[in-house]
Amino acid sequence: MKNYRELVNEVTRLLDEFQEDKQCIDNFTQNAAKDLKNHSSADQKFIIDTLYGCIMRKKLLDAVVNIFYIHHGKILFRVDRNLFIVVCYLAMFHLDDLGLEHFSRMIKSLDISKMHKFLSFFFNVSNLTTHIQREWSHIYDAAVVDNNWITPLLRWCSEIEVLLDQLARKMGRGNLPKKSPRKITEPREFDLTRPKARPLPAPEVIPQQDKSKPVPVTTHRSPKEPEILDEMRQRNRQKALKVLNEANSQQFSCANPQKSEKTQNVISKILQSNDAELKFDQLYTSGSPATQKTNSLPVRLNTTAILREGALYNRQLEEELQRFERLSQGASVPSAYLQWQKEMKEKDLQEELAELERRRLEGRISHEEAVLARERVLERNHHKAQQTKEETEHLMRKYAEKRLKDEKEMRELVQQVADGHKNSKAAKAKLQEIKQRIVKEVSEQSRELLSQALEEAQAELSRKMELIRQIRAFETVSLVRQNFVDNTETAGHDLLCEMSLAELRERLALLRESEQCELEDRRQRIFQEKQLKEQLLLEQLDNISLRRSLAEQAVSRSQEEKRMRNELREAVSRDERVLALQKTLEQKQQERQKRKTEKNSMKKNEQVLPLTVKTSLKKQVLEEQHWQELERNLEQHIHGALEQSSKKNGAGQNHRHTY
Repeated sequence: MKNYRELVNEVTRLLDEFQEDKQCIDNFTQNAAKDLKNHSSADQKFIIDTLYGCIMRKKLLDAVVNIFYIHHGKILFRVDRNLFIVVCYLAMFHLDDLGLEHFSRMIKSLDISKMHKFLSFFFNVSNLTTHIQREWSHIYDAAVVDNNWITPLLRWCSEIEVLLDQLARKMGRGNLPKKSPRKITEPREFDLTRPKARPLPAPEVIPQQDKSKPVPVTTHRSPKEPEILDEMRQRNRQKALKVLNEANSQQFSCANPQKSEKTQNVISKILQSNDAELKFDQLYTSGSPATQKTNSLPVRLNTTAILREGALYNRQLEEELQRFERLSQGASVPSAYLQWQKEMKEKDLQEELAELERRRLEGRISHEEAVLARERVLERNHHKAQQTKEETEHLMRKYAEKRLKDEKEMRELVQQVADGHKNSKAAKAKLQEIKQRIVKEVSEQSRELLSQALEEAQAELSRKMELIRQIRAFETVSLVRQNFVDNTETAGHDLLCEMSLAELRERLALLRESEQCELEDRRQRIFQEKQLKEQLLLEQLDNISLRRSLAEQAVSRSQEEKRMRNELREAVSRDERVLALQKTLEQKQQERQKRKTEKNSMKKNEQVLPLTVKTSLKKQVLEEQHWQELERNLEQHIHGALEQSSKKNGAGQNHRHTY
């Protein structure tokens, strides 16, 4: 191991790569050993041992390096942390093995200033006995720290000071200034103070925008499914054409598709006869439109339309009943049907109001019960939380006491084991002395007894050593505690609501069964309500169909009456007297029109006519008004006659209908 610098740098690099929370130390060291094949076996062993020791003793080394960075962290880099950890590990655990000479060569091969700062801090007596010892005592017992590390390091302090002096002289030689030749003094101009140039303003920080995600490729790319479907369609079409060509080329001779001449002639004659029967040029009329159009197409009604139309018909029925009641107010006693209907309506109304009131009260009662249940649950949860908190505090106190007791027992056991080590060595020396004294003093007659006693003592010693070895092995092996759970036992918290796991499962099964029963009842109730609703809708549909049929009959009856009335009017208009009256009416109208034209011509000549002519015109106007009044009276007389005749015919028709 001549190039210490490369070895230390290799260990530092491996420490930088190691991640404690993600990697296993054994696997990492194995992989590192595979990568160090170009080094010698001694170098590989040094690197692997140093790396393994730095990782295993990480807490001790981190404590020293953290204190060092607290004192000198302002002038050092965090990158050199693992370098200081490696040097600290070698100084603590391998300084006796390496020796001062090899350790000095290793330190001098590294950065002198950094090593001088670290070693002067680490091998300072005040630092070792105060800061470092206090931090190590938090990790291990004070006696172990003092015996294993503090005392050996203090023993090396005097020899390390020599190494520090050598590093300081080497640093001083490296920093001495070089001698420069003397320069001749030359006169210079006065160096007047010049105003400082204004510093440039700091550039504004350009905000870095977040990199947007690129648009997916599938956004501007057509899907592949249509292309696949087209390809499948083309393949299927090609297969079908291929099968068709094969079928046409491989026809059977007995199935000749060609028809004979006789068959073709018969087919042509049939086609000609069918074409002759066609009448495309003839006029076709569908007849006069029907006076009464019936819509035979069924219209599907939804629930709202059915209920709305049923309510309309019920309202119309109530209005008819009210009208009949108003008509029958003159009677002293109403009919039994109207009285029964009124009583039933009042009874239904009372039942509906009682049902509404009952539902309202049930809703309020359920709301109050829910509020009370919620308050009870909150109180119960608060009580449980308080009990759990108290139990947790009690358990924590018991756990702390047990932990202190275990630590005390462990310390006593460690002390006993250490005393056993010391006593075993003393027992061996004493046994040797006993053997020598027995050989010198005891006669040969008692040698058998003494040898037997010696064997018993040796067996006892071996038994004690075996017991100590078993105790050490038992301490190194982790305890595996197996908790056997009994589902029929409770946890033992002394609670009123405490139950075992089996009982909890049974209760959960019962709750599931009850919930399933409630769900089935709710489904059955919903199904019955749905059936009742469907029955109500069917009754409403029957009622609507009946009302519509009655309405259609009434419309057809009114149209029939209207048609009869029109026929009667036509018959009356063909009467001779009516025709005579109409003729006279036309004559009067023509005469009136003639007089009107004369009157207009007279007005044009009014300026040249004398006053006598004006008076004659006034007389003519009066006569014209008289004739108009006569025409109006005649028209009224004709209309009255027509109405009387139509009324007589209508009364006769009604009489026939009633008959």
